[in-house]
Amino acid sequence: MPGPRRLAALLLAFALPTAVLAQQQPQPAGPPSADASDFARMEAAQNAANAAPGPRTVPGRRIPVPGTVSPEFQAAIAAPYKTPAWNADPGNAAEWKALVAKLAAQTAAPLPALRERLGVVSTPEVIGGVKAWIIAPKVVPERNRHRLLVHIHGGGYVYNPGEAGTLEAVLMAAFGGFTVISFDYRMPPDAPYPAAMDDAMAVWKAALALQPAGNMAVFGTSTGGGMTLALMLRARREGLALPAAIAPGTPWSDLTETGDSYKANEWLDNVLVSYDGVLTRAAKLYADGHDLRDPQLSPIYGDLRGLPPTILTTGTRDLFLSNTVRTHRKLRQAGVDASLQVFEGMSHAQYLFDPDAPETREVFTEIAAFLDKHLGTAAKAP
Repeated sequence: MPGPRRLAALLLAFALPTAVLAQQQPQPAGPPSADASDFARMEAAQNAANAAPGPRTVPGRRIPVPGTVSPEFQAAIAAPYKTPAWNADPGNAAEWKALVAKLAAQTAAPLPALRERLGVVSTPEVIGGVKAWIIAPKVVPERNRHRLLVHIHGGGYVYNPGEAGTLEAVLMAAFGGFTVISFDYRMPPDAPYPAAMDDAMAVWKAALALQPAGNMAVFGTSTGGGMTLALMLRARREGLALPAAIAPGTPWSDLTETGDSYKANEWLDNVLVSYDGVLTRAAKLYADGHDLRDPQLSPIYGDLRGLPPTILTTGTRDLFLSNTVRTHRKLRQAGVDASLQVFEGMSHAQYLFDPDAPETREVFTEIAAFLDKHLGTAAKAP
């Protein structure tokens, strides 16, 4: 049976584990030594370089793996960049499809063994005309019997088709004890925006016939987090009931390169690495000429008033740290009950990499507790 370490190569949202560039390439002298004269020279040079208002200039740095996280998580933080996931640049539609299919096959391969080990069952279904899976623990806790979660997978709008997109749903079912719908929305190059959002709406409408909206939540990571927010805006616009809570993990809530961490964490995040890799290409491919600031593409620019209680997750090395923080602040400013959890040393979506890491269990336990506080338990009225 494939071990959990193999999953570290198979993740959502460009998600194949990776390493800090600074540990991978030849380095400058590194951080100032304990020698006072060395530090004095560095201090003088940095004071001079930053004497005028403007962009911050910093010395070359070598960032160590933090000792403040579990050994399992240290391994994920130390891992090298995974190519071609982060910097893929297919030349045409056929090359995109070949790359996506190859990575999806790798991601899906260990999932049956993982489900068995975690006590989770996956049943293929068609929901709202969209291919989907019902993923649930073999024994659903009594409190969750009439609750239902809708999962929107990550992958930059291009990665993780089919069963490959269900990994996060498996972890939520295992660690949260919920029944989850995970669906296979259409993606470019064949189906750019708004196909994915049309599929998300079709699934949400079908889900409303299965359980009361007050018993349901929507969640997803990266692209799935951005789509979760966009789905709330569209459902509200179309007059549909909203779920009792949502959980966007490190959401791609802004498809433009806006936010401090796009540069502050560039080359430090060992998953996404840089916006100038596949992210830029995937955003353009998905948007298909539409304005990237359209709230259905970048929900951070929408009116977030009236959205359900929200829990967001990110990490200190996440390229999308600013996306997550900006979303949290805008939700709070809009009067939404919003909680933010930030994990030490975590790059983008790294809580999905190793199901045995304590941090993985902690992320999903925190989300499950937040959802439990907001979701109802009563059966749907006949």
